[in-house]
Amino acid sequence: MDGTKRADIKTGAAVYIVLKEDQRTGKLTRGIVKDILTKSPTHPHGIKVRLESGAVGRVKKISAPEAVDD
Repeated sequence: MDGTKRADIKTGAAVYIVLKEDQRTGKLTRGIVKDILTKSPTHPHGIKVRLESGAVGRVKKISAPEAVDD
């Protein structure tokens, strides 16, 4: 599932995001959603979120919670 629809993303969900500094390379960072920052219902580049680690980026992929390693 991609991360372009706000309704698909919930606080506590396991996601893969692209950080601002990684936009050129497309490197993914995984984590758990702490806050959803995008207010609009959709965004073509992905919904912006803050992870529990404090990292901020746009969701590229939503995964199962057990897929995230701490």
